[in-house]
Amino acid sequence: MHLAIPFDNSYARLPEQFYTRQVATRVCAPRLIRFNDGLAAELGIAGGDEAALAAAFSGNETPKGAEPLAQVYAGHQFGGFSPQLGDGRALLLGELVDNTGQRRDIQLKGSGPTPYSRMGDGRAWLGPVLREYVVSEAMHALGIPSTRALAAVSTGEQVWREAGALPGAVLTRVASSHIRVGTFQYFAARRDLASLRTLYDYTVARHYPHVEDPAHLLSEVIGRQARLVASWLSVGFIHGVMNTDNTAISGETIDYGPCAFMDTYHPQTVYSSIDAHGRYAYDNQANVIVWNMAQFATALVPLMPDAGAAVEEFTALVHAMPDRIEAEWRRAFCAKIGLAKAGPEGAALVGDLLARMADGQADFTNTFRALVSGGARDQFLDPMAFDTWEEGWRTRIAREADPESLMRAANPALIPRNHQVEEMIQSALAGDFAPFERLLHVLSRPFEDQPEAADLTRPPRPSEVVRQTFCGT
Repeated sequence: MHLAIPFDNSYARLPEQFYTRQVATRVCAPRLIRFNDGLAAELGIAGGDEAALAAAFSGNETPKGAEPLAQVYAGHQFGGFSPQLGDGRALLLGELVDNTGQRRDIQLKGSGPTPYSRMGDGRAWLGPVLREYVVSEAMHALGIPSTRALAAVSTGEQVWREAGALPGAVLTRVASSHIRVGTFQYFAARRDLASLRTLYDYTVARHYPHVEDPAHLLSEVIGRQARLVASWLSVGFIHGVMNTDNTAISGETIDYGPCAFMDTYHPQTVYSSIDAHGRYAYDNQANVIVWNMAQFATALVPLMPDAGAAVEEFTALVHAMPDRIEAEWRRAFCAKIGLAKAGPEGAALVGDLLARMADGQADFTNTFRALVSGGARDQFLDPMAFDTWEEGWRTRIAREADPESLMRAANPALIPRNHQVEEMIQSALAGDFAPFERLLHVLSRPFEDQPEAADLTRPPRPSEVVRQTFCGT
């Protein structure tokens, strides 16, 4: 059956220094693992039997209207600047305008080497593909801006990683765009003012048509990133690789590599195997996004007519960002304890609870959800630590109109727990995709009580604890 994708490719009309055109490297035996029919309907994608979908989303056949290309960008990786990075294992197939009028990218991940692969094979193995599919769809269901997963395809080939030979796969992801802080850094580092101006104009037209100048753009992106990171913190999410090339100008969560959701709450939690010094620990994500916005500001300075005045204005915007993050954090966390107004009293209550959770080794998700359902004290090593907090909290929420509704909407019952994701991957490696499908089904309704999925609310047993997560590149 013919696959119809209504491509309208604006990025491919930019100058050639923005990308390299190429097609995907063919694979020997593509097989469709999953296709996101609901997302496809939103995008206006029609038709296609399993064979056609597998061929298109493995890269074996280029759909009509696609103009595949690898985007170039730079970036700070763990604080060190790389003047040229780019899509080393991904290709932008093209764009379309969805049913709501929003322009969306369709990108293959794991589609083979590009000029930006830096000695890599350009491939992905099955585990990270399934992880990103599950986690990105879970983030969407949680209401957090995120790329989406459209398809997962196995390749019938093996890729080689530290663990040896592993089954290959390709993920198709959908994003508002793949423009990154690092995209601006690429042209700024080369002092290519004409291309930098073209990128700025394109970004404004695509994402921020109301923006009047680079300072206004910086302020808008800062606002979106402040809301995004506060949202991450509110569900215990740790991105793991908050490099500037993984910071999307659109304000979406992008590039799910060694990401993870906390089980036991501790503010310095790190999972990423490549984050040896905790740069991207849970409680440092707010600091890092400010640093990333400072790099974005630096890349925008050449666009301003007066560099000295621009530095002063941009510095003020960046220095004000922690307060914007704090305001977003208060709003999110005060709702988690049933308070409609995010004032200092509520923030103090939240801070006290979090400190007790860290001391009491309480599960992050289950403790907050149990404020609604009861039993939060059971999450603590010493339940009396919760009891003394609860007394003041109940006095405070007695003044609220409907705290339960607030808490139910702010505190998910279900998240993609690390040990369950790993179990799902191991099952898939053995040919059983039922756990993958079950996680997708359950996590599509994270705020609902689902008695049939009670086992998925359970924190890991000591033998199940996942201490490190990996990029999979």
